[in-house]
Amino acid sequence: MKKTLRRILVILLIALIVIQFFRPEKNVSRQVAAYGISSKYLISPQVHDALKVACYDCHSDNSAYPWYWHIQPVAWFMSNHIEDGKRHLNFSIFATYPIGRQYKILENISHEVKGGDMPLWSYTLIHRNAILSDSMNVAIENWVATCRKQIEQSYPADSLVVKHQEERD
Repeated sequence: MKKTLRRILVILLIALIVIQFFRPEKNVSRQVAAYGISSKYLISPQVHDALKVACYDCHSDNSAYPWYWHIQPVAWFMSNHIEDGKRHLNFSIFATYPIGRQYKILENISHEVKGGDMPLWSYTLIHRNAILSDSMNVAIENWVATCRKQIEQSYPADSLVVKHQEERD
């Protein structure tokens, strides 16, 4: 029994060492965000700072990586989480989204922030500075309302309806 347990532990240790050589690609873009959200919508410094600290690591093309990213399987978990976050919302390419999707995503941002669903608790567990204060939440909600009103004034109502396919893209 002890011999079998020892073999299993040795195999697990070897596997842990081997997987350290297989790392996902980092989410770091060297390009200027010509299509970022700030290229289309005015963002106050307070809201920009809140978005940068609480959202951009998972929802932009430039993630800041902590030291523990270098340990597998943590890097795989983080990379998968970032890919999933960017699939739903990527602030770096926000201006390329159809206007209906922009309108809907802005509504979702407000809903997620107001409900305390974003940033995720698993992220704020380690990134304590990403916890949004009440004043940051209000600032983000007001900014979203301003952007949505700007969209409503600039586009016909039927263009703000998101088809289900656009939501998934």
